[in-house]
Amino acid sequence: MQRPLNIALVSASDLDGEHVQAIHTRELARALARPASDDSTGHQVTLYTRRHDAAARARVRLGPGASVQQIDAGPARPLDDDQLLQHVRDFAEGLRDRWRGTGRPDLVHAHGWIGGLAACAVARELGIPFVVSPHGLGAAERQAGRRVHPARARLEKAIGREAAAVVTACADEAATLVRMGVPRRTITMVPYGVDGDQFSQIGPAMPHGARDRLVTVAHDLEGGGVATAIRALVHVPGAELAVAGGPPREELENDAAVHRLRLLAKELHVEDRVIFLGRVPRKSLPRLLRTAKLALCLAPVQPSPLVPLEAMACGVPVVATRAGGNADTVLDGITGIHVPAGRPVQIGRAVRRLLTEDTTLNGYAIAAADRAHSRFSWDRIAAETLRAYTKVLPPEPEPEAAAAAETGAGVEEPVLVG
Repeated sequence: MQRPLNIALVSASDLDGEHVQAIHTRELARALARPASDDSTGHQVTLYTRRHDAAARARVRLGPGASVQQIDAGPARPLDDDQLLQHVRDFAEGLRDRWRGTGRPDLVHAHGWIGGLAACAVARELGIPFVVSPHGLGAAERQAGRRVHPARARLEKAIGREAAAVVTACADEAATLVRMGVPRRTITMVPYGVDGDQFSQIGPAMPHGARDRLVTVAHDLEGGGVATAIRALVHVPGAELAVAGGPPREELENDAAVHRLRLLAKELHVEDRVIFLGRVPRKSLPRLLRTAKLALCLAPVQPSPLVPLEAMACGVPVVATRAGGNADTVLDGITGIHVPAGRPVQIGRAVRRLLTEDTTLNGYAIAAADRAHSRFSWDRIAAETLRAYTKVLPPEPEPEAAAAAETGAGVEEPVLVG
């Protein structure tokens, strides 16, 4: 049985939010701290983050054995990457102060490149095994048309090569890391998890009409494949498309991206079948997903890794591009189908065909829920993460050696030099 570990998770991003990295690190901390069985003990997990709110308490309990600890580094407000980099030294100094002496963790697992930058140097200085999870790479961000700090790729490579292990979420990201020069032997693939209690087939659903509903959830309405979904709707007569994402619902009228998408829908004569819901709170997402016949995940690059998982957990088959983690999460012809990015005619015809095949659709729905709740449960994700940790931790002493160390038997007196 593995001894309980003192694990330090590190993230420089705001952990109170609903973005992927915040959700993942919070849930991972809770899952690692839970006992694996009735006769085992959970690990002690501290999630270190930069203070983003002056009113936030210094230490907050996440659950049994898991807590968040705030570190003062720069102004107590959300910062972008350029601003965060100016305070990396302060963040690293805060970590160093906490890890010296009795606060020393057995292992450090950093999340994101800026958190990795701060934790890497301190872990190396103190001789603590260091693991990093990228949560997206600069190359993919740039491909998606987002601004990337000019030093990011160089720093990601340096952090990846310094780490004893790199835990990546999908094969696509692992391949990119290898091309960057990160040794393949240090890379372990552990996917994101899904909360099967929150996202499930059983539960309330939002009110909706008689049309077959397609749902797309996209934080970025411009790059999330929403325009492709609207164009595909032309070829799915009788179906409606519910779009979740963008600004809050009360701000939709003033949003430029929503305005452009509404114009597109009007030009294609499907405006009466496209519903813009605005940003849907996470607690309401299961109620929305349960109204869907299919979930559309059509981003051409860097799709959300959580949306297909959450849809599948609610028993909704997924129509997805093969970008990012979609290729690993959605099993083509089993839990949904893969479609080419940016091909609305082909996508629309595939969706229309699926909606007429009730037996196939029901089979996909059953398989999707089963896969989400078994393969991507947080207990399984925590167990796989722990296996990655054990590869880089020093071997535990044999029982005889441990007993000798406790009694002093067989231990030579130290030789003083100088």
